[in-house]
Amino acid sequence: MNYEIIKGMEKEFETVFAKVLEVMGKMDGHVKTTLYHGVVDPSSYLIISEWSSKDSFDAFTGSEQFKNVTDWGKSKVLASRPVHEIYGAEPVRSQTCPVHTA
Repeated sequence: MNYEIIKGMEKEFETVFAKVLEVMGKMDGHVKTTLYHGVVDPSSYLIISEWSSKDSFDAFTGSEQFKNVTDWGKSKVLASRPVHEIYGAEPVRSQTCPVHTA
């Protein structure tokens, strides 16, 4: 999940994210979630969540808790619409690093 936060609202986003993470940790099928913060653009965030199945993930995104936090995000901290990407069990890996070619 890729998020662009309104400048100045980063700490509030991180505080709410920590609360959401507590809820996610109690949900069936949740394995782990990590929040990444942009270095070049500090209002850019990436959340990577691992779920035991797509059904578990769909249950989370269909939950009342998810609806409440997305409604809050839209009205309080999001600068633009989030971009969500779903990956399967097999990660896509590049054979070479695009930066380091030696």
